Amino acid sequence: MKFEGIYTPAVTPFGPGGEIDRAAFADVLESLIAAGVHGIVVGGSTGEYYAQTAEERLALAAFAKEVIKGRTALIVGTGATRTEDSVAYAEHAREIGADAILVASPPYALPTERENAVHALTIDRAANLPIMLYNYPGRTGVMMGETFLSRVSRSKNFRAIKESSGDINRVHLLAREFPHIEMSCGMDDQALEFFAWGSRSWVCGGSNFLPREHIALYEACVVEKDFDKGRAIMKALLPLMALLEGGGKFVQCIKFGCQLAGLEVGDVRPPLRPLNDEEKRGLQTVVANLKRTIAHITSEN
Repeated sequence: MKFEGIYTPAVTPFGPGGEIDRAAFADVLESLIAAGVHGIVVGGSTGEYYAQTAEERLALAAFAKEVIKGRTALIVGTGATRTEDSVAYAEHAREIGADAILVASPPYALPTERENAVHALTIDRAANLPIMLYNYPGRTGVMMGETFLSRVSRSKNFRAIKESSGDINRVHLLAREFPHIEMSCGMDDQALEFFAWGSRSWVCGGSNFLPREHIALYEACVVEKDFDKGRAIMKALLPLMALLEGGGKFVQCIKFGCQLAGLEVGDVRPPLRPLNDEEKRGLQTVVANLKRTIAHITSEN
């Protein structure tokens, strides 16, 4: 499997009592498929996996497989502090016929690079599926460094890495030293730079409610190789990126954005809290402006 295109880490809709709303989740998945995203991630941080029980995570992944029916790629997140738990999610992903898994460093544990490599390789042996690594030291506390990458590269299943460190030097390192691991943008405000350095995929939470606008940037930079057009689209997207990356309320913004798009996804689960009215108005203005601007850019070409 090659990771190319827009991959959406799907939100998890919750009902009034905090329960997972399967009908609303199916609506989210159908909207993404209709928009033409290239893959859907279930069980990622945008999906609030950390606020779900193991039983909920397994059931949600299986339900997603039933809904998607092979119409786009399904990637299942295996994030957990215990290796044994990540292995269980990986084995279940294989059983339901997922296309790939997402493997992160175990949060809070702070493993060394060698320990972290053993963790990832153990998950790999359990699933034997294509793997996208997820490097997000801001949440896990550790970096997937050169020692780690060299060790996991011994398995052909490690196909890509979602790079979310925010360090542009990591983009240079991956492009130069690890070209056999596909580099996927995991830092929304650096998408243009990732594409300029050869990335062919973007895992972007904002595509939950603005899939066509995110696809437009991917197509401009990767398919058409028109970076003038790409810069214009990215300029329009940057105010949204500033809200998502700079306000500390990423998932809350994504969920309210889904509501603006007509998707009833409910609020976030504790310990998170929803946006206040002022924050909602700010996001609504940003979304309206960027949609109008990107529609104009794409209609001219």
